Amino acid sequence: MVENIGKVEDIGKLEKTALEGQPPFMKKYGLALATAVLVAILVLPTPSGLSVGGHRMLSVLFFAVVLWITEAVTYPVSATVIASLMLLMLGTAPALDPAAAGAGKLIGFGQAISMTFGGLSAGGTVLVGAAMFLAAAMTSTGLDKRIALTILSKVGSKTSHIVAGMIFVGFVLAFFVPSTTARVGCIIPIVLGIIAAFRLSIHSRFAALLMVATIHAASIWNIGIKTAAAQNMVALGFIEKELGGSITWLHWFTAAAPYAAIMSVVLYFICMKMLPAEMNEVEGGDETVKAAMRELGPMRPKEKKLLIISLLLLLFWVTEKILHPVSTTASTVIAITLMFLPGIEIMTWKEAQSKVSWGTLVLFGIGISMGSALLKTKAAMWLANQLVSGLGLAAMDVFAVFAILAAFLIIVHLGFASATAVASSMIPIMIAVLKSLNIEGLNMVDITMLLQFVVSFGFVLPVNSPQGILAYATETFSASDCMKVGLPVTIIGYLLLLVFAKTYWTVLGIL
Repeated sequence: MVENIGKVEDIGKLEKTALEGQPPFMKKYGLALATAVLVAILVLPTPSGLSVGGHRMLSVLFFAVVLWITEAVTYPVSATVIASLMLLMLGTAPALDPAAAGAGKLIGFGQAISMTFGGLSAGGTVLVGAAMFLAAAMTSTGLDKRIALTILSKVGSKTSHIVAGMIFVGFVLAFFVPSTTARVGCIIPIVLGIIAAFRLSIHSRFAALLMVATIHAASIWNIGIKTAAAQNMVALGFIEKELGGSITWLHWFTAAAPYAAIMSVVLYFICMKMLPAEMNEVEGGDETVKAAMRELGPMRPKEKKLLIISLLLLLFWVTEKILHPVSTTASTVIAITLMFLPGIEIMTWKEAQSKVSWGTLVLFGIGISMGSALLKTKAAMWLANQLVSGLGLAAMDVFAVFAILAAFLIIVHLGFASATAVASSMIPIMIAVLKSLNIEGLNMVDITMLLQFVVSFGFVLPVNSPQGILAYATETFSASDCMKVGLPVTIIGYLLLLVFAKTYWTVLGIL
């Protein structure tokens, strides 16, 4: 298994490996359970204040949640199933306008198609697609591996330095590889190579220490950098479509990077405490990494071109709405276009298409469509009202609302293996909750951004994130090893959210 993962070279294979995490029992009966939930909700009387279309969308939502939690089918297949259900449920539902519904008119399949596939053209989906091409270029040229090895070649052979180096690699790659699975997939062979070169067992504490630090650092910098994770694009799609707002790359970074930086330090100390290595220093460790660097050889022209384009793209991201009006999505698409042009040609279309997970891209689009349909049919608002009344949120201030909703998302995420699934199903409900509160001066755009930070809290179990499942397949660590680090990181991370909410984010005017 280790040998196979070490040879994985494209994102599609990495993501396929990462999605094979659930036990056979869950996979076998998950679809039947999801269908039973769907039917059970449909046969219930439509609640007062909820349209028939909204009622049906709730059944689709809970069907999707069960399907995603059990992983009865792959995520791309789940997207096609959800799309088919939306077409059928919405196309035959009474019109959303009460007057038209009273006249016997239906939403119709024309509008149902628009609602079902509208998310595929959303800015967030376009950005995810462009980011996948950028990540494919990184893995194709080997630039991601060169960046990682360059950093590790500077840290020396002390165990503590190697762990800190791994966390720092996760930070740097988050700027250049906008796919968590691709980033971790790049680092895993390096970690395995280091372990093998040191003549250590893959079951050693040192191996567990490095691998757990790697996957958690990736999740932390998914929070810190807007373009580091595709699930962020899902939330941004809802923010743009439902709240009419936008969040620049720099605004996100200003709000999130200090938090992620502190959490990286927290992660380092927790890892060193909870998973102490067998030795303080690994003899020949620095030479092992330098040997891997020599094996890569001198930087090739394609790598140089990609590095220049990536640095220019990063500059455009940082200066969005400061030096120019070009959005993150537009600048990324332009950068990808440049990669294919004659004379630059970092990779051909044929090379690129085999390394991009098209099914995953469809999942993002359908996820955004489902969330938008929940909002358009008022199903999300109805659910939000149940949450608001059930938790007593209407009588609370902004800080208390944020604290409760953040805790709610952390608990919900325990059942999911994909932050994208959490964002697709929960962020529309969070937006509806915020809309229902009627708190004067409530900054819904920025608070939704803060709640999206929590969506990346996949720390507790390996199955809480694709990168966790991918690393778990190396057999270098156990679920209990992940929990030893993940539980304290989650608790401290939540408490730090509250501290930032009362201090730094208040100063920025976010809360």
